[in-house]
Amino acid sequence: MKGTFAGLAAGDAAGWPAARHRSTLLAGWSRRLHRELDAFAEEHQVTTLPVPFALNQPVAPLAVGPSDDAEWLAWTALTIREDRAEAFGRLAGRDDVRARVSVWAALDNLAAGKRPPASGHDNPHHFDDAAAVRAVAFGAAGLDPLEDACVTNAEDGVLAAVAMARAVAALVDGARMADAVEAALGALPAGTAIGHAAREALAAARAAGSPFAAVPALDAAVLDHVYSYGVAAAQTVPIALALADAAVSSAGGTPGVEEFSAEAFGAGVSAAACLAPVADSAPALTGALLGCAAGHDALPAAWRERVRTLAGCCLPELAGTDLLDIAGRLV
Repeated sequence: MKGTFAGLAAGDAAGWPAARHRSTLLAGWSRRLHRELDAFAEEHQVTTLPVPFALNQPVAPLAVGPSDDAEWLAWTALTIREDRAEAFGRLAGRDDVRARVSVWAALDNLAAGKRPPASGHDNPHHFDDAAAVRAVAFGAAGLDPLEDACVTNAEDGVLAAVAMARAVAALVDGARMADAVEAALGALPAGTAIGHAAREALAAARAAGSPFAAVPALDAAVLDHVYSYGVAAAQTVPIALALADAAVSSAGGTPGVEEFSAEAFGAGVSAAACLAPVADSAPALTGALLGCAAGHDALPAAWRERVRTLAGCCLPELAGTDLLDIAGRLV
């Protein structure tokens, strides 16, 4: 359980968007200046890209650490036994929450009186992976994520959540990664966009032979480079399954040996972070799978410590919360 949560948080922290998410804890003028510098670079053809920065402010928010995915995982674990529409309904109307478009659209639908599944189906981003991230908690607890997923998502967005929960649940029960991936594929019909992408991603990664070698093949096989939101479930979940599978296969087979587990974890998460368009959640989803397979104690100690404290950049009430304590309570 703790390996799953720590793995997701480490992957969340490893993706480049984490610094942008965490920068919301800094003064608004610093983010405005960041946007102005970005516009200046575009206008004057400057190749030096501005990154989030702290000027005359505490720099702690920009240190490597978990951001949006870890916080929504924690929120899900804390509310997992509640009616899902009611849990989300309490967030409606708040002006201090940061979330995926699908979540905001669902909150608006709930406030307007729409109940699931309409809140997830009548939703411009029903296809994103918000529910897939939350499904990690359901899989770890051995619960069905369907009711939760239908609040914010539909179609590929719901299928992704079910697939992630099945894979995590299988790993928690001691299954090999290959069997966990097959359990996920069982929730992804081949005729769907996400089902087709998952099978293409797995084939590409297996042919490449290792996670890093698979990066160009996955870029060609799965990413479309047309739409600007890199959180489409039909891309991020297939990539996570493919890289987790490749990491275990290339490292030697069966999880359980600490050296192998740490190597596989680092290889899979790092490769996911190399796929820049999907680096907001693909590393986190990959980390959840590999962290679950490896176990908490097998993950690098520095990462275990760095990712356990939440920043509150999406849900302010979680600032300072220990993610691993939440995982322990879920058990």
